[in-house]
Amino acid sequence: MGKVTGFMEIGRQDRHYAPASDRVRHYREFVLPLGDEQTRQQAARCMDCGIPYCHTGCPVENQIPDWNDLVWQDDWQEACQVLHSTNNFPEFTGRICPAPCEEACTLNIEDQPVTIKTIECAIVDKGWSEGWIVPKPAASITGKKVAIVGSGPAGLACAQQLARTGHDVHVYEKNARPGGLLRYGIPDFKMEKDLIDRRLQQMEDEGVTFHCQTHVGLTVSSEQLVKSHDAIVLTGGAETPRDLPIEGREFEGIHFAMDFLTQQNRRISGEIPNNVFDEVSHGITPILAGGRHVVVIGGGDTGSDCIGTSFRQGALSVTQLEIMPQPPAHEDKALTWPDWPLKMRTSSSQAEGAQRDFSVMTKRFESEGGRVTTLECVRLDGSMTPIEGTEFVLRADLVLLAMGFVHPIYDGLLEELGVEITEQGVVAANDRDYKTNLDKIFTAGDMRRGQSLVVWAIREGRQAARAVDGYLMGESILPR
Repeated sequence: MGKVTGFMEIGRQDRHYAPASDRVRHYREFVLPLGDEQTRQQAARCMDCGIPYCHTGCPVENQIPDWNDLVWQDDWQEACQVLHSTNNFPEFTGRICPAPCEEACTLNIEDQPVTIKTIECAIVDKGWSEGWIVPKPAASITGKKVAIVGSGPAGLACAQQLARTGHDVHVYEKNARPGGLLRYGIPDFKMEKDLIDRRLQQMEDEGVTFHCQTHVGLTVSSEQLVKSHDAIVLTGGAETPRDLPIEGREFEGIHFAMDFLTQQNRRISGEIPNNVFDEVSHGITPILAGGRHVVVIGGGDTGSDCIGTSFRQGALSVTQLEIMPQPPAHEDKALTWPDWPLKMRTSSSQAEGAQRDFSVMTKRFESEGGRVTTLECVRLDGSMTPIEGTEFVLRADLVLLAMGFVHPIYDGLLEELGVEITEQGVVAANDRDYKTNLDKIFTAGDMRRGQSLVVWAIREGRQAARAVDGYLMGESILPR
């Protein structure tokens, strides 16, 4: 906890955003930190609430009251150590996690939760600036070799934990650089990629070897991987997007959201040319929102990322359609707390000028010359049934499908291995030993649980590392 009476004396204050008129002109982060003293004051608000329900809301089980108290006591270095005891990458979660811990905070009963996410981010950012975060190579080597397939948050967390116990860890990534959707899916204005790069350097200094542009199941056979490693962890994510198979889906100008987002991230990093003519000459079909009326179908985080990216590319307008009804402005605390509530939320990207519409189903696309021009839509009632007479047409020069992800990619690796797939379409394994139906093959993250949060991926990666370490050594000292 922080100051005993802090929650009664100090009001909630969170980070602010740079003005929308300024931030849409660039792709850099725009969240304005509170500063050390204001962060200390916010940490002081943490109550002696007896049962810290924030723990129930945090998948990695962060010791939130402990590091709040340490920040209040101005012991930032110890706070940084406690924070890292449960979370390998708090600078990621401190930026992109939706903070279920704050929804579970006791003070949230009065809509004034502790600014946990902001404090977390401040601790780790200070840890980097002060030089407290350093490589932690293993004291001894086990002689065991482990392959991690996929370098998203689950794979990175698993790799770092296993390397620190002395295993020879090799991470295989099909893209040009590690990071998975942390690098290629999340826009730079939400998380700049130098944050990933410095973690990768730390991991390399701890002994992790990264093999990029290595597509297991395509450029490297799964059989070869199995023969050359003592254990394999599949952390490839759930990359198959949900499609919208309606009339006109084949028209030009209709794309999956992740194709749009990853292309822009590659432009910023210099992985592909930031010039339309050069992109075409390199065999790339540019997906650009500049000068277009954009419609984003899907109301989640991916859709929100498409909105922010579209505005930065110069879209004339952006409309976001959601098939579900508009949620209430406020939740029923007596019914939902401390669980994650359904309520109206507005992201920073949506606040930049997007039009949002709910209970809308797209019936068909229309085109001119093979390129999409309009959407024919209809409104739905509470039972998701189209309401007769509510049809309307929406102009669209670019349509981005952001309706989530359904399962991992089966072609190649998973089909070659022959791992068991559940009825839900993910790789079968429990959340205790993370073992698949095949000997020495494990799985974690979205590939096992389906589309989820970065914080859940980190948790699963850490827990899978303990399971793998126990499998290889008979027991494990890694935390679960």
